[in-house]
Amino acid sequence: MRKKLVWSLALLGSAVGVATPTLAKKHQAAQSGTASSQSAGVDQDIQLLRLDIRSKKKQLIAANLKLTDDESTKFWPVYDQYTADLVKVNNEKYALIKEYANDWGTMTDEQALSLTNRALAVDKSVSELRIRYVPIFSKVIPGKKVATFYQIERRIQAMIDLQLSSQLPLVQSQE
Repeated sequence: MRKKLVWSLALLGSAVGVATPTLAKKHQAAQSGTASSQSAGVDQDIQLLRLDIRSKKKQLIAANLKLTDDESTKFWPVYDQYTADLVKVNNEKYALIKEYANDWGTMTDEQALSLTNRALAVDKSVSELRIRYVPIFSKVIPGKKVATFYQIERRIQAMIDLQLSSQLPLVQSQE
């Protein structure tokens, strides 16, 4: 299982890594001129990338979380609701990334602190969501499978976050 998960995470990471520079270049182009149509294109690309990542994430979980047919029938509706709730939180995360990209190069100290505080609030919201869903998942699958699900989910999210953050320049480098 470990090799399968590592390989699958590598494939997901390459998908995120390939798409992110493309999005960054489109965003820079949107900044420099024909902003409205190119910015809409960037937003559309981000939405498509997010859908693709969610699909791949679900496939990874299905491949690595050994569920019985009965468990599967109960687990996936809960997972889908969890994902819908997570998307709502991540909408704020992606809005912050977009705002960061828009403000980079002209960002004030106040803007930097605001972005930092709101990014930390998003992290807190994700943690609170995970905590809220532990007893819900525990009602449909055994504890070891709940723990395994969260391990897989957190590994995938950590890799996505690393890929995204590696594409963003440091705040101080705007000076």
